[in-house]
Amino acid sequence: MCNFDVPIFTYYTHIPLFIISALIGIYILAQNHKSQINSNLFIFSLLFCFWVINDLLQWIAQDEKLNLIFTRISVIETFCMLFFIYFVFAFLEIRMSKLKKFLLALPFFPVLLFMFSNYNVSSFIDCTPEFGALYIYIYLIAIIYMSWSVVLLVRGYRSQKADSIERKQIKIIIWAIIFFVAWFLFFLGISMLINSLYSDDTISQVTPYGILIFIFLIVYAITKYGLFDIKLLATQALVAALVIGIGSQFFFIQNQTNMILNGITLVLALGFGYMLVRSVKLEVQRKEELQKISDLLSTANDKLHQLDKAKSEFISIASHQLRTPLTSIKGFGSLLLEGTYGQLPETQRNPLEKIYIANERLIQLVEDLLNISRIEAGRMEFDFQEAQIEDLVQEAVTTLELSAKAKNLYLHWQKPAQLLPKIKIDITKIKEVISNMVDNAIKYTLRGGVTVKAERGSFFDHVARVQKNVVRVVVSDTGIGMEKDELESIFNKFERGKDVSHYHTDGTGLGMYVGKKIVAEHKGQIWAESEGRGKGSRFILELPVNML
Repeated sequence: MCNFDVPIFTYYTHIPLFIISALIGIYILAQNHKSQINSNLFIFSLLFCFWVINDLLQWIAQDEKLNLIFTRISVIETFCMLFFIYFVFAFLEIRMSKLKKFLLALPFFPVLLFMFSNYNVSSFIDCTPEFGALYIYIYLIAIIYMSWSVVLLVRGYRSQKADSIERKQIKIIIWAIIFFVAWFLFFLGISMLINSLYSDDTISQVTPYGILIFIFLIVYAITKYGLFDIKLLATQALVAALVIGIGSQFFFIQNQTNMILNGITLVLALGFGYMLVRSVKLEVQRKEELQKISDLLSTANDKLHQLDKAKSEFISIASHQLRTPLTSIKGFGSLLLEGTYGQLPETQRNPLEKIYIANERLIQLVEDLLNISRIEAGRMEFDFQEAQIEDLVQEAVTTLELSAKAKNLYLHWQKPAQLLPKIKIDITKIKEVISNMVDNAIKYTLRGGVTVKAERGSFFDHVARVQKNVVRVVVSDTGIGMEKDELESIFNKFERGKDVSHYHTDGTGLGMYVGKKIVAEHKGQIWAESEGRGKGSRFILELPVNML
């Protein structure tokens, strides 16, 4: 017979540990029983349950033969290392064939083979075991497999395939291993010291808590990022531990009053625990539903970005293909109208002018589309050079004279009396902006005409708190005008004024959007003014004199 004095502390350490770890294992498996990650972690938890209950049985078994059996079969806990490395392989998505699994399990077969031999327990005098060579082998396997797991995790962490979430998970698992080893060695050392001094091995019962915390950390690592929810698991474990703790008091209560009070406390704990778990479960379900919606929206958003990118690339390619023939049409059309190939009769000249005007608008559209694709791709490049703004305005007015003439509108260019200061700009792009301003004024003017002027100006920059000099281009028309709410919106992509399609059907709503982006890169500003519908409009462009 074994004459053990079993401390009450033994029950408080082992029974809650067994129940909590069993609940964790069942919960993990219930989340996804087909997952290799979940199934391996479940078996790991079961082996830990076996370790805890077997250790308790070694403490309480008074029969020497029975105690020896419990001591010998305790080596089965070594299989925790096997299923942990299986878990690591599954977690890192490393493919494992049946042969590979068998080879990993092969070193553990001697543990089963020599479990009931003297290689395991060489002597058992007064229920105190003397361990043989098998224990050295067991610790060697544990060190090798734990080290191997860490190496695999570190390689997974450094892998280019691992994203930020996977790296965080791996980091937590590595810290869990470090914590467990430190916990085990610390309490093993303390236990050996106290046992040698006072022949008291009670402190060793704290050691299993290291494994429980180890499991919790691993579960936390993979639950925090969506495999299953740690909050519900922790709540269930807390309630279970509370109920077990209160319920276990019945074994030690001596009087009836305490028995009744403990019973009431247990009922209240069960009731409030049930409500707490239910509340957390509902919260988790709502969170999962929101996460699903968020994932769907994220997927849809990614697809939209891909479609938008494909659209931009298509527009860019198509625009490049269109630009060359349109430029050729413009060049030859201009030569024909100028009489380079001989004088044209009026019957041919008018249709040719219409072709030329339509071609100009196509060129402008192609340029706008190209600029849109460059802006969206972040590939808009600028070539800043010194230029005289009057030259750009003159060129734009000359190009669009035919358009104004075709609608019987005047197009007046009021040159400044003195030369304006030179400014550093991207000549091609600013010319596009001015051309767009003048072209829009012509398009949406039915009677009267368009006046273009360039002048010096200044304004007070309230941010920099300095007076800034600018060159200003103003395009005024006697056209359809705009309402107050349209003055800002016309600079949005694909946005046109209200009812403008009645006057001009071919607009795209891109010119002003592109223009504003270009002007912003020049640290300038562009805006529209109008006193209302039918009262004409003014488009103002300002560019800083000291740009760059």
